Amino acid sequence: MQKLTALTFAATVAVTGHAFAQDDVDRTGWPDSFTVGTASQGGTYFAYGSGWANLVADELGVSGGGEVTGGPMQNMALVHTGDAQFGMTTMGPAAESLAGTNPIAPGLAMSNACAMFPMYQTPFSVTALSSSGITAVADIPDGARIGFGPAGSTSDTYFPRMMEELGVDFERRNGGWSDLGGQLQDGLLDVIAFAAGVPVPAVSQLEVQTDVNIIEFTEEEQAKIMAAFPVSAFEIAADTYTTLEAPARSVSMWNFAIANCDLPASFVEAAVDVVMSDNERMVNIHRAARSTLPENWDKNGVLKWHPGAAQWFKENAGADIPDDMIHGM
Repeated sequence: MQKLTALTFAATVAVTGHAFAQDDVDRTGWPDSFTVGTASQGGTYFAYGSGWANLVADELGVSGGGEVTGGPMQNMALVHTGDAQFGMTTMGPAAESLAGTNPIAPGLAMSNACAMFPMYQTPFSVTALSSSGITAVADIPDGARIGFGPAGSTSDTYFPRMMEELGVDFERRNGGWSDLGGQLQDGLLDVIAFAAGVPVPAVSQLEVQTDVNIIEFTEEEQAKIMAAFPVSAFEIAADTYTTLEAPARSVSMWNFAIANCDLPASFVEAAVDVVMSDNERMVNIHRAARSTLPENWDKNGVLKWHPGAAQWFKENAGADIPDDMIHGM
């Protein structure tokens, strides 16, 4: 089995031309398998995370795959404890987890989850059925049943607060994105408030099955949210969904892949190389990966870098990562 794995790995390197030829990699301490903490099925995290997990497994000859989780907050906990080797999170939940305010383990500073590579921005967007007549945030009726995604997800952590900031009165509902999409279609929800990389699979599926409204923020709403939360301005491109006829005004938060800080540097560096060396393959996994580019390393100002990841970005992206932002230095 070891010989077969080595041959497979060497053949892959020969085809892809990646920097990590078999003879150059010290595999001491590498795990026999790995998991990537994603989120619920029907969301971007699951599609994107399962995709890069399979890609890394195939390229490196190590068994691995994506795992359904509750999203960024739970992923920080799983990676911190080592129950998952890799995961994905957004900068807001990452900061809260480091500060010990992650609701999964209040008081625990989750400092053993390290930055691995930049993924994409998560836009916050609102979707309703066209038949509801809701075309703007101001149209959402008092007491509306709003699905905010899995409990503890980025959407569930921030979107209810954003809605309150905008004066929306609502009844909070949680669940996986696919389930919430079904509930919206069945009339059990009035609105879904998505925080996920676009296109969100659940929204794309809804577009095929029924008529939906993808609701943008007004300039005033956007400015109010940006003043109150760690987000930046964002536009959802018109070609993201068939429903959109023009770009939709939104706000967004950056996502990063994370690694358990105790993983061997050579393993993490090799995994980063697989993901970051061929953006076209990543975009084929999910269009949100158009932002999974080496130059976006500087979007992390929260998490300490895994030494293996920091080494890759220093050597391949000219990253100026200070020592005090690298784990163990």
